[in-house]
Amino acid sequence: MNTSFYLPADWPDNGIAKPENVRAYTTLRSGGFSADGYSEYNLADHVGDDPQAVVSNRAKLVEDLRLPSEPVWLEQVHSNKVICVDDLAAGQSVQADASISSKQGVVCVVMTADCLPVFICNNAGTEIAVAHAGWRGLHAGIITNTVKAMNSSVDELLVSLGPAIGAKVFEVGEDVFNTFVEKNSANKSAFVATKKGHYLCDIYQLARIELQSIGVEKIAGGDHCTYREEHRFYSYRRQQKTGRMASLIWLR
Repeated sequence: MNTSFYLPADWPDNGIAKPENVRAYTTLRSGGFSADGYSEYNLADHVGDDPQAVVSNRAKLVEDLRLPSEPVWLEQVHSNKVICVDDLAAGQSVQADASISSKQGVVCVVMTADCLPVFICNNAGTEIAVAHAGWRGLHAGIITNTVKAMNSSVDELLVSLGPAIGAKVFEVGEDVFNTFVEKNSANKSAFVATKKGHYLCDIYQLARIELQSIGVEKIAGGDHCTYREEHRFYSYRRQQKTGRMASLIWLR
């Protein structure tokens, strides 16, 4: 397995042996075949990149990580829709922003370039999920819906927050601030006012608050910034013509 171009998920300490059969990675932007603004390891086929480069990058992904199957790529629309991908036909396109699985060899995946990928598994290593949580999907309840769609109880779950835009650069307007604070007053702690009508937003903190509000306590990750770490990650805010990282999880 060649993991040079991949960031492993950072799982929290669950007080017992962590499930050894769960594999979870986010791709880095180097090591692929794309050029120009998509350089080098773009996995998205909807952003204007050379289609053959994307095909080559996806083939490299399968080979490097020795994936047991082709990932189940979603058509992401910043929704709160969750899909169980265990019974999907090969190559079937589905519109959703999170996927779950309890079958060995099924690869769940979301693509991001500033939005937050949220990895989830249970202590026993029998159920997995990954969610695409931009601020719209996060506010709409994508994380809550993903947890509720799983068969595991909340005290069994481990969560890893993948690379997203950092709290020091993610500026939003008063409308975003208001909509989150109206949803949950605790969300106010995720915002810092900069000037009138403008706030810096900590999307990692918003995710933690959402998870804790539904009883999920074992959470790790949240230490990266896709905007600032230009050599490692794509960032749509930094450069709109850009690629997408893939965040994958599967049961070995």
